Amino acid sequence: MGKAIKGIIAAGLMVLLIVGPAMARKVLRIPNLEDPKTADCQRTPEFYMLPLNVFDRLVEAVTVGPGKSELVPGLAEKWEISADGKTYTFHLRKGVLFHNGEELTADDVVYTFDRMLDPATKALSTDILDFVDGAIDRLDGKADTVRGLAAVDRYTLRIRLKAAYAPFIAVMASPQASIFNRTFTTAAGDQFGLTPETTCGTGPFILKTYVLNDRQELIANEKYFRGRPKLDRIVVRVVPDPETMRLLFETDELDVFDCDYAITQIPYFYQSEKWKTQIKSGPRVAIYYFSMNQRIKPFDDVRVRKAFQMAIDREQILEKQFYGRGKIENAIIPRGLVCYSPGGKAIEYNPEKAKALLAEAGYADGVDMTILQVSSWSTKWEDINLIVQSMVKKAGFNATIKQVDEAAYYATRKVGDAESYTQSWSADFNDPDNFLYTFFSQRGTLVRSLNNLDPAVFKGLDDARTMTDPVQRCALYRRLEERIIYEDAAWAPLFSLDHTYVVQPRVKNFVVPWNGWSDMCYFEMEVE
Repeated sequence: MGKAIKGIIAAGLMVLLIVGPAMARKVLRIPNLEDPKTADCQRTPEFYMLPLNVFDRLVEAVTVGPGKSELVPGLAEKWEISADGKTYTFHLRKGVLFHNGEELTADDVVYTFDRMLDPATKALSTDILDFVDGAIDRLDGKADTVRGLAAVDRYTLRIRLKAAYAPFIAVMASPQASIFNRTFTTAAGDQFGLTPETTCGTGPFILKTYVLNDRQELIANEKYFRGRPKLDRIVVRVVPDPETMRLLFETDELDVFDCDYAITQIPYFYQSEKWKTQIKSGPRVAIYYFSMNQRIKPFDDVRVRKAFQMAIDREQILEKQFYGRGKIENAIIPRGLVCYSPGGKAIEYNPEKAKALLAEAGYADGVDMTILQVSSWSTKWEDINLIVQSMVKKAGFNATIKQVDEAAYYATRKVGDAESYTQSWSADFNDPDNFLYTFFSQRGTLVRSLNNLDPAVFKGLDDARTMTDPVQRCALYRRLEERIIYEDAAWAPLFSLDHTYVVQPRVKNFVVPWNGWSDMCYFEMEVE
């Protein structure tokens, strides 16, 4: 028996010893490629498994169907919104306990959001609170408190915005809006979220063990306000190698295999007699796209941008790289997001028409362009770039792939000078603002190096943020999408993907989260 196999078996035995025979039937064993480094969701931009299970939010986004969600009361049992859309009054549930035994109060919520905006915290994703009155002054160090946050009484919270902001309730359901306990978090200081001893929330699970780059263990919160979870314990193992992860799954050392961690395994599982009936799949509310920087030639010409859109065979990329498990997207709002509209125009793949557009723009002999490739990123991105480099050649685009390090890429992109790149964007919260404003607002289009300087789009996006009629708001977003994609040709939408999991037969009530994230809350999941 090889050393690698012996090591895997030994690691599995260790987990069984940790779990203990009395609890083995109610333990969920899941993997992760990386260590999350912290449970403090104010200090991580991407690892949300711990926050989604250790903490709660005022509002929760629950999955009600494939790619569909509903906003429901969380720590707040109800709320009211003023007629002008600026004041939100949240009424907290009574008797909700933090893991340290203290009762949740409105003061804890005020503390949580003030901590995020305190410059000393160096929090990430502070933009979720940008619309709160006084947030920017607090973030810039010009104020010691946030004037828009107030605990009216022990169980009533008032949040005043500087202007109406339609997505605010949806934002309150994002992981970054998780609520902390003032007393515990203040005492933990900068160690908050780094160890079980310095982590405390109200969530369905309590962080029990945290071994850096090895595992995290969570146990059921016996006093959870929604009722005790059906799982006794969750063991999260850090398994950086996808092949090892699959071996652990197939030898029953893991209960869930996330195919996002090893896309090349998808055909194997779909063709396997043993596993094909154990597949759980749902749409990821995200979009892959190719950028075009209008500040850099040749993409300053709309004809060139339209030609580039038509030069990419998106079906081929989807089939070759992702085994066809997804859907071509022709706009900005992907399937599953509020205001998504499956009809409308479609971008055709037509290299000959693209070549004619290039000639019309003065590039009859073809045109040079650069595609940025971040050297430390997954080979998936390099593979996509190589496919695009080859296919757009037919239309006359001579693409050079330029390797850059991650720090240089982000530094260049945020000042608007990055050349073309391919990336994806996933929903943080279920609202079009999370996509359109992020990329095409006056600031967003700069920091994403798109530079689509369209005043009508800027105004429309600002107007949409304050509209309260959902039908009119969605209609406006559809008009904006058509202008951005088909008139401005401001980026090249590619596709959205299905998120595929394979689970052991003992796992019950496994639901792919509405947004298709790998991270999810395990409160309602069961094991036999």
